[in-house]
Amino acid sequence: MAVSKMWSWFLPLVFGVTLLKCLLIPAYYSTDFEVHRNWMAITYSLPMSKWYYEETSRWRLDYPPFFAWLEYYLSYYAQFFDEEMLVVQNLNYTSNATVLFQRLSVITTDMVFIFGVISCCKNIKRTKESKEILEKPDFILAVLLLCNFGILIIDHIHFQYNGFLFGLLFLSIVKMFKGRPVDSAVLFTVLMNFKHIFIYVAPAYGIYLLRSYCFAENKQDGSIQWRSFNFLRFNVLACIVCAVFAVSFGPFIVMGQLPQVLARLFPFKRGLSHAYWAPNFWAQYNAADKVLPVIGMKLQLLAPANISNASMTGGLVQKYKHTILPSVSPLTTLVCTLLSITPALCNIWLKPRGPRGFLQCLILCALGSFMFGWHVHEKAILIAILPLSLLAVENRNDAGTYLILATTGHLSLFPLVFTV
Repeated sequence: MAVSKMWSWFLPLVFGVTLLKCLLIPAYYSTDFEVHRNWMAITYSLPMSKWYYEETSRWRLDYPPFFAWLEYYLSYYAQFFDEEMLVVQNLNYTSNATVLFQRLSVITTDMVFIFGVISCCKNIKRTKESKEILEKPDFILAVLLLCNFGILIIDHIHFQYNGFLFGLLFLSIVKMFKGRPVDSAVLFTVLMNFKHIFIYVAPAYGIYLLRSYCFAENKQDGSIQWRSFNFLRFNVLACIVCAVFAVSFGPFIVMGQLPQVLARLFPFKRGLSHAYWAPNFWAQYNAADKVLPVIGMKLQLLAPANISNASMTGGLVQKYKHTILPSVSPLTTLVCTLLSITPALCNIWLKPRGPRGFLQCLILCALGSFMFGWHVHEKAILIAILPLSLLAVENRNDAGTYLILATTGHLSLFPLVFTV
């Protein structure tokens, strides 16, 4: 009965949001539009052995293999709109049919996001049934997710496929809440092979599954019962991870291309910060390094010739050597990230509090990686904001945190829709 009532408002909400997305079809789009068009052209026109070597465009294929196959799948339908968009040499090709197809492809793949949202709404605990729809936690959650400002501007203006990916993340989280950790692990492993940015929250999955699934029992005081370790469960998880990665990377391993694929996925030469600085610790670090030379030259402590000329605001950021402050290496950011998320990981290891504790740890891992990671994109803040929505509708304190994080995080996304 409750589910049927949910559909009575969920379907109109989905229809309204989808209509808004359709209205945004002719809106401004960023260079990511050309990125995905080029990836479709590469996967459609070239054999798989050349996907991660093609360099006609500077927007090279740098997502995991599953996403490359998604582009290949989309290219099959793209040819019926305008086959010219699938020619690798047609750089910056933006015919009306191309724009229409690529926009519709995002709207269509958002069905996974919608499915993930409805799964989350069904999973909400209802302490009391409210007659007012605006007071229903499931309705509030659906609005927060389906109408999320970040998803709308990044996917349907800026242009990406984040809705599809977050749909997989939500389905994985829901499986964890339903006591189906194996299904959750499968979905999350698949997700990482679509977009490797979700490795940010992999430690939360790894530690929680090891502690709460592989160790079957606890002592009376809640501490770990070491003898309860279940090797069968551990092997099941290991086989799942290995199998999914084998399907994804196996063909490239056979062709001897794994180093090339990994070099594309982890381009450390791009620099510490992304083109639009994510509002994290390193943005402040870079800003301080920009201000200190000015002060140094004013005080005649530095010569202008010693100031680095590397750009930190271009589309492809150069490797930048700091002028005053010590230069930061990828290893440094990794250590800082691990230090920032260690307390959360230790907490769910020492005091596991079920799926809710897992979700809290996932959010903290996302925030720690966002604050201290290497070459972080500003849009990565959504990995924390969207899962936090699930907690915000059930707890007042989490709602306060969500309000602050969503306001500041979404504000930082505005540079993505700026155009001259």
